[in-house]
Amino acid sequence: MANEYSLTYLNTIQSREVEWLWYPYIPYGKITIIQGDPGEGKTTFILSVIASLTNNDFMPCSRNRVFSKTIYQNTEDDLADTIKPRLEKHGADCSKVCFIDKSEQLLLDDDCLEKAIVEADARLLDFDPLQSFVGENVDMNRANSIRPKLNKLKEIAEKTGCAIVIIGHLNKKSGGKLDYRGLGSIDIQAAARSVLLVGKHEGYPNFRFVAQQKNNLAPLGKTLGFTLADGVVKWLGSFPISAEALAAGEEDKQKSKEKSAIRIIANLLIKGRLPSYFIFKCCADEGISERTVNNAKKKLNIRSVRKNNIWYWELVPYLDLER
Repeated sequence: MANEYSLTYLNTIQSREVEWLWYPYIPYGKITIIQGDPGEGKTTFILSVIASLTNNDFMPCSRNRVFSKTIYQNTEDDLADTIKPRLEKHGADCSKVCFIDKSEQLLLDDDCLEKAIVEADARLLDFDPLQSFVGENVDMNRANSIRPKLNKLKEIAEKTGCAIVIIGHLNKKSGGKLDYRGLGSIDIQAAARSVLLVGKHEGYPNFRFVAQQKNNLAPLGKTLGFTLADGVVKWLGSFPISAEALAAGEEDKQKSKEKSAIRIIANLLIKGRLPSYFIFKCCADEGISERTVNNAKKKLNIRSVRKNNIWYWELVPYLDLER
């Protein structure tokens, strides 16, 4: 009957430690989300991890070797001219990587997933990207619509011990908490035990980074840097960069530059007037544009004074404005 139930007491549950495919970034038997803006290297990053797994190589910036067969589902890139060549560039054993070939759309809660994981003896299942596997009639922004699918996926991960990775894009929101920049409902990130962010940082224009945004099972991992040389990931080690810094939108970066300009200009003018060209040079040395400097000038109370054909800036006490 529908109302039948039973009670299970925790003293009957056998305690166990969390197992890791890649500590502390990707746990076995759980959902991990990898997200970032388009074109930042999310797919190439996970393909490099898959390649290491197929050869029992060391995991990135780790002393642990891990072997795993993988089920990799990708709907954005062609398997023959993109996915397989990228794996081969990374030295992957492609006989250890498969995909579920299905006439109908494969979904996150598909009944065939558990069977496929067991048949392939896979320890990693990857969905790339998320929105291709939720279904046409599922609203990703509604928790009551997307959460049942994630709950089913969570059960599959726990039952099989397979690490399940979902790749998704960030939305275009600027400002606010990083948790709300993931596509769809906040429940998507809530269902994951680990959330990784792949992106660039303005201080290192030629590098990419993997930062851990969320970890419910261990301390947050260090942010790891890598380059993409001819499409191959080369790991660089750890960097003191936060996930929030990687996710900052253009508007956030501009505001940050403007704040820096205000601080620099105020510190320069606190002792008296200075030539404007000197102020522009000091800001340019910090990578701040003339436009940003002029915007900062408007927000500070600065007066321009011309003397001997040279423009000087000086801070004006606010009391002067009241006269």
